[in-house]
Amino acid sequence: MTSISDTTRKKLSSVSTATIATCLFKKGLKNQFIQDVRPLKKGRDNMVGEAYTLRYIPAREDLNPITVFQDPKHPQRIAVEQCPKGHVMVIDSRKDARAASAGSILVTRLMIRGAAGIVTDGGLRDSAEIASLALPSYHKKPSAPTNLTLHQAIDINVPIGCGDVAVFPGDMVVGDDDGVIIIPHKLVEEVAEECVKMTLYEEFVMQRVGEGQAIIGLYPLTDSECKKDFSRWLEDKNS
Repeated sequence: MTSISDTTRKKLSSVSTATIATCLFKKGLKNQFIQDVRPLKKGRDNMVGEAYTLRYIPAREDLNPITVFQDPKHPQRIAVEQCPKGHVMVIDSRKDARAASAGSILVTRLMIRGAAGIVTDGGLRDSAEIASLALPSYHKKPSAPTNLTLHQAIDINVPIGCGDVAVFPGDMVVGDDDGVIIIPHKLVEEVAEECVKMTLYEEFVMQRVGEGQAIIGLYPLTDSECKKDFSRWLEDKNS
């Protein structure tokens, strides 16, 4: 799998998940926005990084007592210690926030190791502490009970479902104040470039709408005079 360039990461850090969703929709991908997942703290720069996944299954009491954490090979602990720098840990918690997917200690460890963020379709415990960390974090809602009460960590870095979205290792994960979207790895460069152009046009549209211009012919761009106006606007902006 080819690595994602710093240039592409920078492009994705400047575009919204809404713009990415529209771009992906144009390419036939309708279900890439993770459902019912929100940031613990808004107002951050975009979260951008490749997916590194952890999958939970329903816990079975005879296999998932508190003592399993004594095992140095416990999948949850191994995942935290192996998540590569610049990647986002994405956790399949079966959309169940009744027990936490992780807490502040593990999330802090991810941060110190250079992860780009954490996403779960379940809950995070110690949510106030995690919100204060310099690591973008997304979950369904806060949850105090340990994951062991409901979740059993079973697989690391395999295809998962998170918030009704298929996530494959190496897919690009982008998060903003609206939520989290997944870009298939093979489309990342193409989507990043297209979204930068879309964002420029949206900036132009917002300026014109703020000045009182009607949206017909402007958004979407179908009017020839609007096209000429946008070209002139681009020239001025780049001069």
